[in-house]
Amino acid sequence: MPVLIGIALLLVILQPRLARAVAARREGTPARPDGGIVLLLGVFATGIYGGYFGAAQGVLARLMGLLLNDDLQRINAMKNVLAMVVNGVAAIVFVFEARMNWTAAGLIAAGSVIGGQIGARVGRRLPPTALRGLIVVVGLVAMVNFWLAERSGRDMSGSARSSRQEPRCPND
Repeated sequence: MPVLIGIALLLVILQPRLARAVAARREGTPARPDGGIVLLLGVFATGIYGGYFGAAQGVLARLMGLLLNDDLQRINAMKNVLAMVVNGVAAIVFVFEARMNWTAAGLIAAGSVIGGQIGARVGRRLPPTALRGLIVVVGLVAMVNFWLAERSGRDMSGSARSSRQEPRCPND
């Protein structure tokens, strides 16, 4: 999924310019405080896909950044709350419908909680340009990691992929 991460990163980089263009186009027309139908449909689509692949949540943040008249820190906070809801629903589905590696799931959950707390504190203190730069660096590292895993024929855990294409639980 490096392509989706790349799209999200491109939107992060272009967000200030795109937001100015959207604001200029709205000139004379009051901005909708709720972002309108485009934001609603975008949140719905990324919510569904984000349950499968969490990087889609970054696309949601960029969409909110373009359609809402708010600063990057508040938009990032809204994205984190929505991601928590999406991931919580996905977790419930996985618990009942997939084979789970509970050790891996527990480690991911603990890391997510700790990372979310640290990220929220750091994100509130960083200027928008620095936060944007940090997001781009982390996203580039993730893209390279995905690309290298795909190229080497391994999955993200480092295990060799089998030649049979069996459905796998992401936490196997």
